[in-house]
Amino acid sequence: MKTPPIVSPQEWQTASEAMLVKEKELTRARDALAAERRRMPWMAVEKDYRFEGPDGPASLADLFDGRRQLIVYRAFYAPDVTTYPASGGSYPERACGGCSFGADQVAHPAHLNARDTTLVYASRAPQSEIGGLKQRMGWELIPWYTLTDDFDKDFGVDEWHGHNAFIRDGDRIFRTYFINARGDEQLGTTWSFLDITALGRQEAWEDSPEGYPQTPAYAWWNYHDAYGEEASRSVDRVV
Repeated sequence: MKTPPIVSPQEWQTASEAMLVKEKELTRARDALAAERRRMPWMAVEKDYRFEGPDGPASLADLFDGRRQLIVYRAFYAPDVTTYPASGGSYPERACGGCSFGADQVAHPAHLNARDTTLVYASRAPQSEIGGLKQRMGWELIPWYTLTDDFDKDFGVDEWHGHNAFIRDGDRIFRTYFINARGDEQLGTTWSFLDITALGRQEAWEDSPEGYPQTPAYAWWNYHDAYGEEASRSVDRVV
């Protein structure tokens, strides 16, 4: 391996400061892109999609769990899904390797819930198998539903994984964003999930359309077991 040059502390600090300039540019560009996402047009969801959940049949509206925003990740876990690597087991012990890699990185959902946002996974496996997989893999905190109709085909995730973001406005549901392939790589943290939603992080420093809900940065942050019910469920707020 051909390594970079070995330098003095002063030279290293100079190189670090030069790198920081580029990293700040990337951070500002990422914030600007998230601001554009908050201005994406909304697509009305007209069909009545149905799922199976741990408590029985569920509608798309039910997946919101009383919150305003919803992110649905299409995970591949079913009898016909090839796992990766091949030596690591097969269905029902294992789901798709890439989807599993992503599930291992999902932050505690209480922080998303506090921003009026729910994250769920959906796949074709029955709930009996999903429950076992979640327990084996330590994914108990991820709500996981069974697809029963054309939801995956209609939202571009029948042949490949991806995240779809939705928002509720009264009784109506709208699709607000979609990302897949390598775009999924950066997802997993609370911030990365919120940055693909229509309302964003909902902090006062953000460039958001007029009237969007915003609070001071840091003011809403809390321990994941200390958020109150009122903070977690506020779907009736209007933009």
